[in-house]
Amino acid sequence: MNIDHSKPLEYSTEQNRLNILGFWIFLGAEIMLFGTLFASFFTLVDRIGSGPAGEEIFEMGPVLLETFFLLTSSFVIGLVVHAMRIGNKKAMITFFVITLLLGLGFLFLEINEFMTYYHEGATLQTSAFTSILFTTLGTHGAHVTLGIFWGTFIIIQVARRGFTPETANKTFIFSLYWHFLDVVWIFIFTFIYLKGMTGV
Repeated sequence: MNIDHSKPLEYSTEQNRLNILGFWIFLGAEIMLFGTLFASFFTLVDRIGSGPAGEEIFEMGPVLLETFFLLTSSFVIGLVVHAMRIGNKKAMITFFVITLLLGLGFLFLEINEFMTYYHEGATLQTSAFTSILFTTLGTHGAHVTLGIFWGTFIIIQVARRGFTPETANKTFIFSLYWHFLDVVWIFIFTFIYLKGMTGV
């Protein structure tokens, strides 16, 4: 394996650079997925039938807390990459664990939110609006869940093997994935929650 020591460890081999390029292409496909979900949401948002509208079920408090957890985790995953680049394994693992705990906090709040919607009469079958709402939020939540499992495996590998071109590459690619989920959440917060609460 030819390692280029003039580059950060995650970019230090040709395979690593190809892996990162491939992941950017994968994120392009993910943008198409969420773009389709948003387009469907905007089409169906007013089709509430006899069910509740967004302004009737959305609550600012839990949504702001979810947003705080996820955006804070995005900052912390940046600290993970920084700690990795300066070779501080303990700090890197600590920040990584904090990132995943914030992700778990987000999921806990989102599950509670779904249960509240259910008790208020909003289910997948209630209307076209609630169906696309649960599909869009659920798809994002499933991605966060996958990220938590993926991140856990990376932490285990770093704890066992330390910093290698492979573990650094996986960590950096994970950080791209996690930042992407945070960007998607900003769109969800803005165009689903805020727009829904104001009824605009």
